[in-house]
Amino acid sequence: MSIQAADRLPLPSVRWAEPCVIPVRWGDLDAMDHVNNTVYFRYFEEARVQLLAAAGIFDDAGRGSVLAQASCDFLKPVLYPATVVVRQGLVRIGRSSLEVEVTLELEGEPGVVYARGRYVMVGSDKATGKSMPWTEAEARRLEQMFSIS
Repeated sequence: MSIQAADRLPLPSVRWAEPCVIPVRWGDLDAMDHVNNTVYFRYFEEARVQLLAAAGIFDDAGRGSVLAQASCDFLKPVLYPATVVVRQGLVRIGRSSLEVEVTLELEGEPGVVYARGRYVMVGSDKATGKSMPWTEAEARRLEQMFSIS
């Protein structure tokens, strides 16, 4: 499924994973007293790593993953103090890739999107660094992680 920029989240057909809740730290702020734009990618990274760990992707010592693409549209500034809620929606599971839409909201403001983005992960062989297809079990576990409609 290909999603055009005009069709960005929220999409009712996207299946969502459990949200990742992360407190904003004072050190996340920039000179303008809002969360620095680079930190949004760290929040997305934390959610992504938690999702992959919960799916058991890191259980195989030879399995790795590489971030092939990441984007973020900054819609509203996040101020301190706050707790961010990162939501991940499955777009596609490929032979060795995983494409996910991401939104960033604040705890206490459900549905108010402060940032949205997308990432593509590629399963890799740690020894060679080359693309490594998902096993049937890994693909099934990944699919199961996105069970919230």
